[in-house]
Formats: sequence, structure tokens, C-alpha cells
Amino acid sequence: MNHHNTTGESQGLLWPRLTSGILIKRYKRFLADVKLANGDIITAHCANSGTMKECSQPGRAVYLSYHDNPKRKLKYTWELIDMPTSLVGVNTMVPNRLVKKSIELGMVDELSGYEKIKPEVTVAKGSRLDLLLTGKNGDTCFVEIKNCTLVQDQVASFPDAVTNRGKKHLVELQKLVSKGHRCVMFFLVQRMDADYFRPADAIDPAYAGELRRADRNGVELLAYDVLINLEKIILRKKVPIILN
Repeated sequence: MNHHNTTGESQGLLWPRLTSGILIKRYKRFLADVKLANGDIITAHCANSGTMKECSQPGRAVYLSYHDNPKRKLKYTWELIDMPTSLVGVNTMVPNRLVKKSIELGMVDELSGYEKIKPEVTVAKGSRLDLLLTGKNGDTCFVEIKNCTLVQDQVASFPDAVTNRGKKHLVELQKLVSKGHRCVMFFLVQRMDADYFRPADAIDPAYAGELRRADRNGVELLAYDVLINLEKIILRKKVPIILN
């Protein structure tokens, strides 16, 4: 594990070159109309299936990446939005890459000491978890990662929409714990303005209940926030989790 270089690009993920614009509206979940600086209005891909409550207000500055791939109908992907108290990363593809890299660099104390990291592991029919860590002596740790963008009054919450799939992952993790595996539910808060994390009872009480059950049944819960700017995103610090 490489510890000597702890600053700059080696530590996190660099954004591709970003194009700025103003959000006109987000619709049909995966589409966002954005007005670019030159006045053009384009439709960008929104890689986020949640409601994006608290990070999709029209009129705000947003930042897009551009992909000149002939197979892509939408050339732009929405990466960031500038909210009053923080830039917010809205692309749900980012957390898995960032958390995997941060674990490899030894930046997550709770997940250090493993030798191998395998992404996207199938654990049951139709169910995959994000990472499988394996240690020297063969001990294993399954990690499921969720992107958290909902912050109100300095409290980060997940989910921002009902998630049966997320609930299924929690059930799967509990089964694995009962078979002797270590399991971690990892919430990545893709913004900088959260003091605490708690499940979003008002949005998905079933998920919140399952998260508390998973905690009681030995699934470890972790939440981390990020340092985010227009250059890069880096894992920053642990966010305390409140379940009561």
C-alpha cells in the first residue's frame, strides 16, 4: 500500500474537464436540461436514480463532463451542483470508485490490512455487493456502498427515495454475517456540509428499520464525507451515525 504521497491526485479522483452551466430542470430521473455559458441548452445524462431532494434546484450552477463517444446519445454527464453550503457530487458511479481507491490507499482505518479487493461480487441469485476484501489469512469483508446526497440542517440521510434494492442488500449482508463473514455498509456523503448521518425514516421507514436491524445483527455501519472541489474529490473524514 502506498502511503508516502498523501496529497493531490494520487489520493482521490480527478474530475474530467468540467463544463459549467445553469440547471434548467431535471426530469424523467436520468435527464437534465442545462444552459451552458455560451447560451446553448443541452440535455445531460443524470446518473442518479434517487429524487435528488436538496441537490436539484433549477437556477443553480452545475458542472458537466463531456464524453465524445459515438455510442452515447447524450454527450454530457452531470457531475456536480453548487448548493449554498457545499458542492455536491450527484453521479452515483463515483462512490464505488472513490471508496475502492481510498481503501487501497489505506485511507479507511476500519478497512485496512486486506490484501485483495474485488469489485461487484455476486453473493446470491440476482444480488451483488460492491466490494469483497480478502486478507492474508483468507478472512473476508463484504462492503456495500451507497451514495448519499441528501443533507438538511447538517444531517445527511439515506435514502432520498424508497429503495427496495437497498433493503435487499441489507438483508444479504445480515445473512453473510450469520455465516461468519465481516460485512460493512458504507455511506459516502458526496458533499462537505454534514455533521451527522441518520437513516431517512420519513422517506423510507422500511429501509431505516432494516438498517437498525442490520446494525443489531452485526453489520458494521460507516459514513464518510468528502473534500470536493472543481478539480477532484477525496475521501475526508468519518461522519458519526445516529440510529436512535
